[in-house]
Amino acid sequence: MRVVIAEDSVLLRVGVERLLADEGIETVAAVEDGEALLAAVDEHRPDLALVDVRMPPTFTDEGLRAAIEARRRHPDLTVLVLSQYVEERYAVELLAGGANGVGYLLKERVADVAEFVAAVRRVADGGTSIDHEVITQLMVRSKRNPVDSLTQREREVLGLMAQGLSNTAIAASLVVSDGAVEKHVGNIFAKLGLEPSTSEHRRVRAVLAYLNLT
Repeated sequence: MRVVIAEDSVLLRVGVERLLADEGIETVAAVEDGEALLAAVDEHRPDLALVDVRMPPTFTDEGLRAAIEARRRHPDLTVLVLSQYVEERYAVELLAGGANGVGYLLKERVADVAEFVAAVRRVADGGTSIDHEVITQLMVRSKRNPVDSLTQREREVLGLMAQGLSNTAIAASLVVSDGAVEKHVGNIFAKLGLEPSTSEHRRVRAVLAYLNLT
C-alpha cells in the first residue's frame, strides 16, 4: 500500500509515517498543506491519502477541501481524514462524493495503533471507518431521518457498520450471535432498497444512507 500524508504537525506527520512503515505501509509523500497534498497525489497516485482537516494558511478546512479536490481528480483515491474536529459542511461533501474508500476519525478517539492501522487498511480496501461522534454530528444537522423504517436494533447495527466493524465484531459489541447480525444486516439492505450490485458496496451504500448522504 502506498500512502500520502497531509498533516501540518511535524511530530505527528513523522510519527504516523514511522508507524505505517512498521506495518509495511509505504509513505510516498508527507506534506504540510492542501496544495502540496494535491501535487503529491497527482505525482504519486497513492492508494490512500491520510489527511488532517485544518492546515496552513488559514487553519480552517484546507485539508478537507484538498481531499475533495483530490478525489475529483482521481476518483479511485481513498481518503482517511484524521482530525481533532468535525467540519460538517465538507465532511458531508467528502463522504457523499463516492461510495468507496472513505473514513473520518477523530484523533483523540483513536484508541490504539492496531485500531488505527486496521482503519487505514479498511479504507484503502474500499470500506469505511467513520467515528461515532462524526456520525452523531452529521445526523443532528438534518431533521429528516432516512432510516425511519429501521428498528432500534437495526439502527445500532448500521451505526456500527458505519464505524467499519465486521458482522463478527458487531455481534461481539452487541452481545448477540453472528446469525442475528446477519439477519439484521439483511433487513437493513432490504428496507433501504439496496439490491446486490457489482459496482457499489452495499455496506458502504447503507452507511451513506444512514448519514443521509444518498
